[in-house]
Amino acid sequence: MTVLSFDEQGVDVIYEGHEFRLEKSLIEDAIGKSYPDVTDHEVLKIVETEPSLSGEPQRIGQLLD
Repeated sequence: MTVLSFDEQGVDVIYEGHEFRLEKSLIEDAIGKSYPDVTDHEVLKIVETEPSLSGEPQRIGQLLD
């Protein structure tokens, strides 16, 4: 299971027991959108090759409000 924790500067990730951080600029470069417009599903796709996506994708901007 992958855990994503969002804040204004990036995302803390726990993936297969490894903890790391994806900085805002890295996410924007990888996805090609401004950070608030990126969805949680898009971030999960950066971390996992074939993620199990459930529910509706949520924009990071909505998650931080």
